[in-house]
Amino acid sequence: MVLKMLHIVLLASFKYILTIPYAKLIGLNYSQALIAVLVGGIGGFLFFYYMSNWAIRKFGYIRPIICKVVPGFIKRKYQFYCENKAQKPKRIFSRKSRTIARIKKSYGLWGIVVTTPVLLTIPVGAFLASKYYSRRRFVVGYMLGSIVIWAVVLTTFIHVFPQIIK
Repeated sequence: MVLKMLHIVLLASFKYILTIPYAKLIGLNYSQALIAVLVGGIGGFLFFYYMSNWAIRKFGYIRPIICKVVPGFIKRKYQFYCENKAQKPKRIFSRKSRTIARIKKSYGLWGIVVTTPVLLTIPVGAFLASKYYSRRRFVVGYMLGSIVIWAVVLTTFIHVFPQIIK
């Protein structure tokens, strides 16, 4: 039983929405599945959020070193990473970039908070929250609340309608 719970905890830290039906399939009851999914989701988010924050900060320090080591043909293709930010060419907005900007402006933090457990994965949602919204005050609390709410909703749904996963 401990191995099943550990397996669910590890799986929930990466692909959250698939873990709840899987926990039911391998024979965990409602409370065991809920606890394992919550521990995995919360632990995975905290790990990836703070690891992303650390990696983003460290990339700023090692970028000049990478630019010196990278071969010339790669450096020419990605030259804007190695140049000074003030020398970047002016952006040309395409249809795709306008759509991304519109989505970020329309949904923003709440879009990431709501969709991370179900549509995005925990690592992707943690990285986006860390990259764009780490200066906001309650971003970690919002994400943890979303993980808890989705766990309760999805586990209850799978428990009430078990025929869906069979």
